[in-house]
Amino acid sequence: MKIKFLTFLFIIAAVSMSCKGSEPVTYSDSALKDIVGKYFLIGAAVSTRQVAGQDVNALRLIKKHFNSIVAENCMKSEVIHPTEDTYNFTDADALVKFGEENGMKVIGHCLIWHSQLSRWFCVDKNGNNVSPEVLKERMKNHIHTIVGRYKGRIKGWDVVNEAIESDGSWRKTKFYEILGEEYIPLAFQYAHEADPDAELHYNDYGMDAKGKRDKVVEMVKKLKARGLRIDAVGMQGHMGMDYPRYEDFEESINSFASTGVKVMITEWDMSALPSAYTGANIADVSAYKKELNPYPNGLPDSVSLAWNNRMEKFFNLFIKHSDVISRVTAWGVTDGDSWKNGFPVRGRTDYPLLFDRNYNPKPFINKILNSSK
Repeated sequence: MKIKFLTFLFIIAAVSMSCKGSEPVTYSDSALKDIVGKYFLIGAAVSTRQVAGQDVNALRLIKKHFNSIVAENCMKSEVIHPTEDTYNFTDADALVKFGEENGMKVIGHCLIWHSQLSRWFCVDKNGNNVSPEVLKERMKNHIHTIVGRYKGRIKGWDVVNEAIESDGSWRKTKFYEILGEEYIPLAFQYAHEADPDAELHYNDYGMDAKGKRDKVVEMVKKLKARGLRIDAVGMQGHMGMDYPRYEDFEESINSFASTGVKVMITEWDMSALPSAYTGANIADVSAYKKELNPYPNGLPDSVSLAWNNRMEKFFNLFIKHSDVISRVTAWGVTDGDSWKNGFPVRGRTDYPLLFDRNYNPKPFINKILNSSK
């Protein structure tokens, strides 16, 4: 009995030490892709720094656990096409090569998006909107050049990103100002011309909202009625502890699938922090900062438990609908990588991803990894 008790103390001490950043990283024998790969592709958004091998531990996690990767930023317009006559393929080439060398399905993200858009794209030298004809030609050249470069090497493209507001109205972007909703079918047409075998996706956030859900369904049906290819709707899985409602998210999965396309969970993460309200009283700056960043040194056990339970619930939802869900992609690898840190205000420390800052799997991931034993 005394030996067993001492052994128990040793285990507790070992677990405690493994949580410290200065200790060596330990890895499970099981791989996430081997366990859930029978349901759908499991992916991660990766950075150029990770692809370049500058974060060895993150690189090991990517290679071990994921069978799909997506470009976090290097294929966005402002990076890959900074001026009308200049393309920068260095980082995108490296990402595609990395995916190929490691047997991963590469997803291109994204071709047409109003944010992180090159400044020249929709305006003339005087800053005025270009004509519809000029914008069509610019879109065509942009899409043909990028998609054509990776023809046969990229499984699918997020063709249009975030074109619809939560209420179902069209987002008033430069593309919409100049071309109206016609820019969306044009983008899908150009992408298909450049690589007829590539899957084509529409991608957006807040897809649990009824207005957006109904508009996306309408848009998919219109594209199909025109004979245009669209293979999937990407539901960005940016979640919080109090949003989205499970029932609303599931209803959207069913609605999108009813149009005959696949569903993809494209940018999955879940903030563990309270929502930041800009209207809060900031007279006491110190108290306000503490309210916005309540867990700078780690999550309390109760919050961690609630976060893991909620993530597990949604993951089980994805498994439940794996007949229509073809890919689940986390938007980053570890908590330290996440764009949620410092969002929507600077100085926040968040815990939204599948692996923690010490490169260890979160409890709900550990549960999945141990399920095969």
